[in-house]
Parts: sequence; C-alpha cells; structure tokens
Amino acid sequence: MPVYTCTTARSALDAPTKAALATELASIHSRINHVPSTYVNVVFHSLPEEDLYTDGRPAAPLIVNGWTRTGHPEAQTDQLVREIADAATRVTGIPAERVLVIIGNSPARFAVEGGRVLPDPGQEEAWLRGDTG
Repeated sequence: MPVYTCTTARSALDAPTKAALATELASIHSRINHVPSTYVNVVFHSLPEEDLYTDGRPAAPLIVNGWTRTGHPEAQTDQLVREIADAATRVTGIPAERVLVIIGNSPARFAVEGGRVLPDPGQEEAWLRGDTG
C-alpha cells in the first residue's frame, strides 16, 4: 500500500544498510498505520554525488518521500514522520540535519495494488479478506 522512496548519493548507503532501513520503514508503517508490513514498498534511488544539491551546493542528504492513503488521523501521520526520521538517522548514520522526510497522500481510490483499488484507512481487514473492491 504505502510507498517510500529513499534518495541518496550512491556512496551513502551500502546494501545491508538499505535492507535495514527498508525493514525499519516497513515495521514503523505497519505498527502505526495498522497494515501488514508485506504491503510496505521501499525503493532506493542512488544518484551520482554531482546530482544532489542543497542550497545550490553539492550535498549528501537522505530524502525519504512517502505516499500514504488520505484519511489517517493527523496524530498517526505526525508520529509516522517523526519515527521515520529518527530511524533513518539511527540506521544509516546520516545526521538528522541531512535527513528530510516528506509524507504525501491521496485518496485510496487513486491507487491499485494486486488488481484491486486500495481500501480507505480502517477498511484494511475487509480488503485483505477480499470483501471489498
């Protein structure tokens, strides 16, 4: 259901660190938004160092851009963004000042997974049983 895209410089994260971060993101999202972690997608974009800038200068940030379904309580989204930022720093060693986490959302009906339109938040159990579109 959710998608997290992590963008870094090529040299910033090795394969074990990416795996650890993906596991952590799945765990956090699953716990806070009450969906199985098997539905949490994490994608890494590793760019050449000369392709990442902050303030017009080469930089090495970690940008985590997430998408979730509209309708989760505001407190959950606040907790989600904070825990992801903390985990990103803890797992990768990238300083908090270099970590940017953005959570965007749109209605569940704007996404299809496994051939079915995603359920609204709170309707996941019925969706997982196949009781809804």
